[in-house]
Amino acid sequence: MSRLRFGIFMAPFHSPVGQDPTSAYERDLDVIKQLDKLGFDEAWIGEHHSCGHETIPDPMIFIAHAANHTRHIRLGTGVVSLPYHNPLWVADRALFLDHLTRGRFMLGLGPGALPTDATMIGISLEDQRGALEQDVDVLMALLRGETVSARTGRYNLVEARTQYTAYSDFDIAVAAIASPTGPRTAAKNGLGLLSVGATVQDGFDALALHWDVMEQRSAEFGHRASREKWRLVGPMHLAETREQAIEDVRFGLDDWCEYTQNVVAAPHFRAVGASFEERVAWVNETGLGVIGTPDDAVAQVERLSKQSGGFGAYLLMHHEWARPEATAKHYELFARYVKPRLQGTTARLQQSEDYGRTRWQELDKRQADAIQAATDRHAKERAEAG
Repeated sequence: MSRLRFGIFMAPFHSPVGQDPTSAYERDLDVIKQLDKLGFDEAWIGEHHSCGHETIPDPMIFIAHAANHTRHIRLGTGVVSLPYHNPLWVADRALFLDHLTRGRFMLGLGPGALPTDATMIGISLEDQRGALEQDVDVLMALLRGETVSARTGRYNLVEARTQYTAYSDFDIAVAAIASPTGPRTAAKNGLGLLSVGATVQDGFDALALHWDVMEQRSAEFGHRASREKWRLVGPMHLAETREQAIEDVRFGLDDWCEYTQNVVAAPHFRAVGASFEERVAWVNETGLGVIGTPDDAVAQVERLSKQSGGFGAYLLMHHEWARPEATAKHYELFARYVKPRLQGTTARLQQSEDYGRTRWQELDKRQADAIQAATDRHAKERAEAG
């Protein structure tokens, strides 16, 4: 496999409710700007319309804004809730953003995470995942340049086609949390997989389930399931010591957990514990994530790699468990100490240092002798010249 990639999955969470949304959006942008400077590969931004905590309603607008403040990082929808939209307009906007970002855009798709979103627009929760599978088929045909006629209870396309062509062969991925819908849809269409619930421990091995479905369904439809296009998402907060990391997350872990426990109706991703200590233990002791040090982060990614059989990217679930300055330090520590170890980018630097150490005594003496000899020659020439 190629170099392991790293990025973030930004819902974004802004807990508790009551924060100024304008400044919250600025914080989100600041995080992505920092990641761009630190060499992270990608950032995925979510779509949510209710419950008050996850506050970006249109990831495509945010991506267009963030693209003008960054240079290298790739920006994806994490995700567009496809059943909420007409597939033709999603295709047009995706191709448009592909051009505006000069190939830095990625398209993430899902059925919609918040039941309150779907309920407000009259989409049955029981039909939501089936709608995703149907809509992705339509969307992919439109992106291929085909003319599509399709009628559902949510839209009617009559010889519809997009007038745009792509700027690049941009990544398209489907989100998967608990059900097999995500891998089923991704495999059928030869797309990547975003395992948002990759680290949740709920009685079954989600990673094995996701990849088994990917391989079986990909073969059925003539595709090859690519681990390079498999992204795993999990939460972390790093500090220089585990004690400091735990102290950092006193700022916001409880608020975030309370949101998952009592506000958003998502039984597949719900915090455990009533006290701060119980919630820290839930993160660290179940394998869900890391509140600790860079060494803990390396161990977590290595464990997931072994458990899954390998994947292409690890995405840090962005949260606001800690204050902005501690969160910035967290990403700096990850970039400085975790990414290089897992990507192997410092191996040659270490070899070069080791070589210098083995030759230091010999070359240090020769260098000193050479400098002294040059100094002596100069002094002799000056003396001979009078």
